[in-house]
Amino acid sequence: MAIRWRLAHRIADLDAGTWDALVPDGNPFVRHAFLSALELGGSLRPELGWRSRPLLLEDDGRLLAALPAYEKQNSHGEFVFDWHWAEASHRAGIPYYPKLLIGAPYSPVPGPRLLLAPECRDDSAHYYNLIRETLRAWIDRETATGNAKTRQPPRYSGVHINFHLDTERCHDQDWIERLDWQYHWFNPGYRDFDDFLDTLVGKKRKNIRQERDRVARQGWTFRRVPGTKATEAERDLLYRCYVQTFLDKGNTPALTRETFSRWLAAPELGAVLVVAELEGIPRAMAFLFANDQRLYGRYWGSEIDAPGLHFETCYYQGIEHAIAHKLKVFEPGAQGEHKLARGFVPVPTWSSHWLTHPGLRHAVAGHVAEETKAQVEFGAVLRRHSPYRDHSAEAPPA
Repeated sequence: MAIRWRLAHRIADLDAGTWDALVPDGNPFVRHAFLSALELGGSLRPELGWRSRPLLLEDDGRLLAALPAYEKQNSHGEFVFDWHWAEASHRAGIPYYPKLLIGAPYSPVPGPRLLLAPECRDDSAHYYNLIRETLRAWIDRETATGNAKTRQPPRYSGVHINFHLDTERCHDQDWIERLDWQYHWFNPGYRDFDDFLDTLVGKKRKNIRQERDRVARQGWTFRRVPGTKATEAERDLLYRCYVQTFLDKGNTPALTRETFSRWLAAPELGAVLVVAELEGIPRAMAFLFANDQRLYGRYWGSEIDAPGLHFETCYYQGIEHAIAHKLKVFEPGAQGEHKLARGFVPVPTWSSHWLTHPGLRHAVAGHVAEETKAQVEFGAVLRRHSPYRDHSAEAPPA
């Protein structure tokens, strides 16, 4: 057995069929079409701190696993906020960048990160451990070689696996595991939107109806358009809305129009546009992805500031789409406790971190241990504020 990592230049250079064969359940955010569109569309740029470093784990040339990996010179576009770790590291004279990120760029969406060949999945726990062990050994070797030859700081300060699946969690004490919360909507088989509303406590049900009625009285109408059928005008509106929303919040709109166009054109990504029209003119937009089980909300924006429009466009239209297409879960995006009042319930998300410097690793581990206690308590508080009359509605169907 000769197991080794092979470093590729970018995912776009790898065979799409070979890569996608490693993606379980058709998760859009680690599919070849999604990741290569970021590269080919110019959204992963060195000046933004990104460099593609996909890793392939092979045994005598046989592909065992692949990792969507990136060399990062900052922490933008990751949504697992380690800025204070980086600040503390630099104050201590320990370089924090570059670091190695394993995840989906600009996408705080839980999903598989350690992609296994189909023949390895029956023994997934073994291969997950193998991946982590050989990954650490590879980084140690890279670090040692770099120091010996160049007298420079370590090549990578560590490796960060963001928004991985619960089944990919690691209980090795050298890996720091971080807990956070998102808000997802589950569909046990609702007939329609009113059937969903009937499961909520009275106040929540009344508030949602009032929000929807307010938007309808303003004259807004909505269309849900498959991404592959989007017109150029709809693509233009999508990109304008995305850019303006990011600028309004003081953020950099890193994604390019070409990346969006590539996503829309790829049927395997299941892109969906929610087009909001006023007097027959499209003025707002939400952008989602879907597979046969889940709907994922990603971006939204509006050219008009209208009360309740965000909730209708991003949440209620998504719920209606999920019900109509019999999707089991709707993940509208990261953060936002306001989602709890609209039928979304708290779901834990995980990230794992291994830092090469022992002192930094010890300090961060202590901080995260305290942070985790607070997050567990916060989750208990969230669950006490469930919007449902019957708590069984909060879980996915068996």
